[in-house]
Amino acid sequence: MGTTETGAATWKSDLVLALLAALLAFAVDAWAGFGQLTDAGGDNDNLLRLVEVRDLLAGQGWFDLHQYRMGLEGGFVMHWSRLVDAPIAAIALAASALTGSRPVGEDVAQVLWPALLLWSTLFFTARAARSFGGGGAVLPAILIGAAGYYFIGIYDPGALDHHNVQLMLTMASLALLLEAPSRRWAALLSGLCAALTLAVGMETVPYVATIGLCVSLLFVADPGGERAIARDFGLGFAGVAALVFLVTIRPSDWGAAQCDAFSVAQFVVAAIAGIGLAAIAAVEPAAGSWRRRLASLAALGVVLGVVVAVLFPQCLSAPYASLDPRLKELWLDHIDEAQSLFTLLVRDPARVAARYATPLVAIVLMALHLRRGGWRRQDSLVAALLAVAFVVGAWQVRGTTFSIAFAVVPLSAWIAKWRARAETSSSFSVALRLAAVWLVSINPVWTGVAAAASVAFEKGKAVADGSATDKTCEKKATFTPLGAMADTTVLTISNLGAPVLVYSDHRVFAGPYHRNVAGNLLALDAFLGSADNARAIVEAHRVGLVAVCPGNVETLILTRKAPQGFLAGLLRGSVPDWLEPVSGKGSPIELYRVKQAG
Repeated sequence: MGTTETGAATWKSDLVLALLAALLAFAVDAWAGFGQLTDAGGDNDNLLRLVEVRDLLAGQGWFDLHQYRMGLEGGFVMHWSRLVDAPIAAIALAASALTGSRPVGEDVAQVLWPALLLWSTLFFTARAARSFGGGGAVLPAILIGAAGYYFIGIYDPGALDHHNVQLMLTMASLALLLEAPSRRWAALLSGLCAALTLAVGMETVPYVATIGLCVSLLFVADPGGERAIARDFGLGFAGVAALVFLVTIRPSDWGAAQCDAFSVAQFVVAAIAGIGLAAIAAVEPAAGSWRRRLASLAALGVVLGVVVAVLFPQCLSAPYASLDPRLKELWLDHIDEAQSLFTLLVRDPARVAARYATPLVAIVLMALHLRRGGWRRQDSLVAALLAVAFVVGAWQVRGTTFSIAFAVVPLSAWIAKWRARAETSSSFSVALRLAAVWLVSINPVWTGVAAAASVAFEKGKAVADGSATDKTCEKKATFTPLGAMADTTVLTISNLGAPVLVYSDHRVFAGPYHRNVAGNLLALDAFLGSADNARAIVEAHRVGLVAVCPGNVETLILTRKAPQGFLAGLLRGSVPDWLEPVSGKGSPIELYRVKQAG
């Protein structure tokens, strides 16, 4: 698929090309007025991350991850990492100091942070493509990578969620590992990035494990070329895991194992895995023959398995195995990014092309390359990550973000090969094939195909009226009346939880987060039960306002579940005498003041 090209100065050209592509995306967003800052599109995570940053800047402790304004009295502890809050807060603080305005500082942070991440992700994508397919693959990688990342949306203005950070760090780990044979510090830095992406969130466990397994197996197969790489990767991985543990976990919590966030469980596994790999690579008796290497690594794997099974058995169960059945039915099963490929095939087949086409094309390319022979270490690393990401994406659509990114590497090498053929041939068929290769490699092309197919599938169904009304209650302006009211507790659906927090000083019970079990169940009890039951909850928890968004999909789900419940009654216009309507006519959010609120 190409030849590996290395050089002391190539990183500068890759950095500049990535910067140009990121600036182009920035210019497009600026021309559109950075509309995502006033219309979050229903992304609660981006909004709640901004709330976390505000809390941190307002003096909430570094180790204190409570979200005090969501859930029952006292809030609940979020599972996110301060490693993401810190740089966003730093940008917001610096911009606020320069402009003299906190809101302007926040806007700068919401625009600049995703843009910087897009730049760095494109740079590491270009580096990976150069190592995999030679210098000719760099420009295609920048172009199809920028197009794919831009239309996925995780680098949009306001994208403060951690998935973009994780993708950047995972791509960096891959790119550095591909360069490791020719760059002294690359393996150490690759291990560092792998540990950081794990510390940011547990979603990247499959990719970190895949990278570690590849490093180990490459060491077994080629000790001469991979021994130092395995040693340095292990040291970097274990060292940064220890540093993150000390920096982000308060000493009193060092013994508390959490399965959904970086804690002693992940630290112990990372430390044993990293130090064990480095020791096996460094000690001659363990690395003497391929049998010894394989046996030593197998023993390390057994030790890791025993440690997890004995010390952290709770982390062996499915991520949401203990979730309340009602929350699973009425919340988890309806999360868009948690749907499987098979669910999409039934419910939204047109979207399948937008999320799975380019990774599938890349997998076919890798399979054909394997069949032809000439397999290289680069192929092993890229193919393994691509295959694992595709499987994860088949389980939950959120995984396709990584499979689309990994697919850029073999696809760019494929384009480079056909570009080279076109340069030496004046054949029309070669030019036509090159054009076709470009088209099938650009993910937004498949997105367009999916959109066209979706229109065809929806033919004959009700068509949106195209009005500017915010029927799903996702725009900042929609919450202005609520924000102007005296601070109180608001009873509303979970989809409106984060917007209420970011656009006002109120507190809420519900929010789409798996740790907020008590708050979410309380809101469900209020909305699905009778009006009298809702009143008892409102009085017991000193609720001052009830906010209803008739057009939000969660509202529709709850009213279908309980057509005679409190929420369904409000939508029918059956307002109990203990509520007073206060929202303006035509407002997307219907607001009701509790007459006897404490």
